[in-house]
Amino acid sequence: MKRPVFRLCLCAAAVSVLAACSGGPNASTPVPTEMHPGSGSGSTPISHIVLIVQENRTFNNLFAQFPGATGTIIGKGKMGKGKHSKTISIPLTEVNLEDKLNLNHLYVSYRTAYDDGAMNGFNQIKFPSTGKAEGSQPYEYVNPTQIAPYWTMAQTYALANAMFQTQGSGSFTAHQDLIRGGTALDGTYGSSPSLINDPSSAQIWGCDAHAGTVTSLITTSLHYEAGAGPFPCSKDFAYGSASYTTLRDLMDDHAPAISWKYYVPQLAPNQPGALWNAFDVIAPVRYGPEWGTNVNWPEKNIFNDITNGDLAAVSWVIPDESNSDHPGYASDTGPSWVASVVDAIGQSSYWNSTAIIVVWDDWGGFYDSVEPPSPDDQGGPGFRVPMIVVSPYARETSPSQPGYISNTVYEFGSIVRFIEETFNLGSLGTTDQSSNSMDDMFDFNQPPRTFTMIPSKYSKSYFLHQKPSGLPVDTE
Repeated sequence: MKRPVFRLCLCAAAVSVLAACSGGPNASTPVPTEMHPGSGSGSTPISHIVLIVQENRTFNNLFAQFPGATGTIIGKGKMGKGKHSKTISIPLTEVNLEDKLNLNHLYVSYRTAYDDGAMNGFNQIKFPSTGKAEGSQPYEYVNPTQIAPYWTMAQTYALANAMFQTQGSGSFTAHQDLIRGGTALDGTYGSSPSLINDPSSAQIWGCDAHAGTVTSLITTSLHYEAGAGPFPCSKDFAYGSASYTTLRDLMDDHAPAISWKYYVPQLAPNQPGALWNAFDVIAPVRYGPEWGTNVNWPEKNIFNDITNGDLAAVSWVIPDESNSDHPGYASDTGPSWVASVVDAIGQSSYWNSTAIIVVWDDWGGFYDSVEPPSPDDQGGPGFRVPMIVVSPYARETSPSQPGYISNTVYEFGSIVRFIEETFNLGSLGTTDQSSNSMDDMFDFNQPPRTFTMIPSKYSKSYFLHQKPSGLPVDTE
């Protein structure tokens, strides 16, 4: 079955009433625009794309009260079961970014929260360790002063109001989705199961996983098969590694013209980013010359490459756990980390040719009011996550109001498609084909905008001198 093109119901009859539907405490559904098919011409001024991947936040958790966006501080919960259940209101609590909460956000909890589209089951998600309901704990939003760099970027450049995870799950599948647009084992949606949730080894996810590690699957009939999947290394996939292709394969076919790097922390002992490294799943990378070169550690090497004129055409930037925004880690450095990377590019000769995409990999178990588009046969789309585009060609609302909110419905396949179209790579044939183009977030006819520094609490120097935590960025 072909994956459906994403569309949402309108909150009013026309896009012109968006402002009336968005930004208030009870706002819910964003208004999508029409499809924006990309030309695929590769004729834009963009020759560098930098994808900065942060951790585990819904859109509402970071932008609940962002002006003009769809957010709420009054959530929906569910009381009772079956025909005797009823929907209740649950006020959201304002918290600091470094809140120590860590919530269940795997496939079963996604289905519970989704509740067949009612979006009222977040309070009934259960902690895996205790089996007790999480209650009001998912109902939080971050104090905007704690994430000021993100709000500054969104107010200055472009914010996606309707970006959804490809699958309703956690970081393992999300990071595969960000390099290939999905986890179908044969690469073709509707004809094979897809990987979902985390491998059974909690510490190392890919080809470096311990012997006996297995994955879980979601079938095309949406049947969840815990532990029924292969060892998490593409050479062991039943359908063969050749079909489990990624953007790396497309870019290598155009080498050396289209270069790429995946910046990732190094984890002790002697496991370079093996927990949170999407390419550790890809056997030809893990066991080939691109491991330690294209897959590059530590993640702060991106600063040297910018300074030395070695920025690749496509870069993924994976943070140290302390800079990741991950709930449960007592740290507030994530927004400054992102601002430091953005500032380094903005002050360099790369600015006029670069699109920076900041995205959060999964929902982290937090509340969001917006129902995802119609379910597909691969365990998604998942919940809404934030995405910010920073570029001299980021679309402006008007010359006097530079920030722009896009209401086009996106998912991670939209990012994959944008990379493919920008560099004329062809298509992987996953969700890149059915996802909306990111054209709406750019205006390539406008003169390149002058970069202005993003103020932040911690400086680039802080991160250059920061000792690696040696901790996994995520364990779910």
